[in-house]
Amino acid sequence: MGKREGDGGLKNLKRPKIVVSPPGPKAKAFIERDQAVTSPSLTRTAPLVGVEEEGVWVKDIDGNIFLDFSSGIAVTNVGHKHPQVVEAIKRQAEKLIFVNSCDFYTLPQVELMEKLCELTPGKFKKRVFLGNSGTEAVECALKIAQWQTRNYYVIAFIGGFHGRTMGSLALTTTSVSARRHFKGMMQGVYHVPYAYCYRCPFKQEYPSCGLACVEFIEEIILKKVVPPDDVACMVVEPIQGAGGYIVPPDDYLPALAKICKRNNIIFVVDEVQTGFCRTGKWWASDHVGIEPDVMVVSKAIAAGLPCGAAIARAELMDWDPNAHENTLGGNPIICEAALAVLDILKKEKLDQNAAKVGGYLLKRFKELAESHESIGDVRGRGMMIGIEFVEDRRTKKPAKDFRNALMEEAFKNGLILLGAGVSSLRLAPPLILTEEQADVGFEIFEESLKRVEKDR
Repeated sequence: MGKREGDGGLKNLKRPKIVVSPPGPKAKAFIERDQAVTSPSLTRTAPLVGVEEEGVWVKDIDGNIFLDFSSGIAVTNVGHKHPQVVEAIKRQAEKLIFVNSCDFYTLPQVELMEKLCELTPGKFKKRVFLGNSGTEAVECALKIAQWQTRNYYVIAFIGGFHGRTMGSLALTTTSVSARRHFKGMMQGVYHVPYAYCYRCPFKQEYPSCGLACVEFIEEIILKKVVPPDDVACMVVEPIQGAGGYIVPPDDYLPALAKICKRNNIIFVVDEVQTGFCRTGKWWASDHVGIEPDVMVVSKAIAAGLPCGAAIARAELMDWDPNAHENTLGGNPIICEAALAVLDILKKEKLDQNAAKVGGYLLKRFKELAESHESIGDVRGRGMMIGIEFVEDRRTKKPAKDFRNALMEEAFKNGLILLGAGVSSLRLAPPLILTEEQADVGFEIFEESLKRVEKDR
């Protein structure tokens, strides 16, 4: 293998550093190699060939340094290459790399599961299943629900994203492109509108709507479409992620929880993207006081190493040996990394920083929207901010091409952004972001926005 690029020195950086317009020559050459061997099903947001990272900074193969407002889709919550995570990985790798968790036991695995039981909502007894991703955690939740209820009908939400394996894909409805031609998806899923108040499918306004989207579930779905005693579970994101960082009203999730409780439906909350202090609290569920029967988590849990978990009421995981297993889940190195993440989040009070700096950014973007007609809506919680672009504020016609052009312009100027939904950006910086760094990102964003609007 050839020498890899990257030589350190990012910690004290104040601003992005663009030494050659991206993609530079080395990036172009590497991307050609990638295209020859990589599945084209991967969507690439920008021509970033990362070789080094630290804190909120990512360096590419040509020496360009970017400010990361994406965290790898809300993954590097504690910052890139946190030294405590690196040390935990090294320490465990020198002792024990692997014994499979379905046949044997390791200390880090049990310690991590104990911590997750302690930290997640609800004082009831819990059990945990560890996997390698969010989609695996969702699959586990679906199997728990089917095992316990002997039903397979599921209520999911339009615009939701829960993964791409054949069970979780049946729940995912962010676009048809992820579902096209996959006729073997899990059957029995009924999709209902999410509380997307900016684009209410019922053409109503909150709060005068009386939560029409919830009433639709009770009066139409459960009375005319599927009997409630045939429903295994309801699966919902407390804030829709890939759907556009859509924040529902505070009474929405508690209303869904009540429907589930009244009808003995298992309430599954997908905190894969919202968890681990992203929203300014440990869990998005904490903002509205809900206690899921099953919570699924992943992404930020191990700072970028593959890990996912389903945390359930203990009695719901009262199933037979061999009912659900895997080989690589609970890897001791990954569990040690996850334990380090949990310690960092608590010790550095990153929930508080997410609330403080995220609130500061949200305020600035809302103010920016007042003078830019291209911004239709700004919403968010903590460091999870959605900005939706429109061609016309009155019609709310989505401006996807405009959004994409803005992402490209910002990237050229050293700011990493990610799209979501039809025409939204999702801002999800590492939770260690300072107000000074937030200002730098905002400045690049605003200048990029002005340029794209001028060219429009």
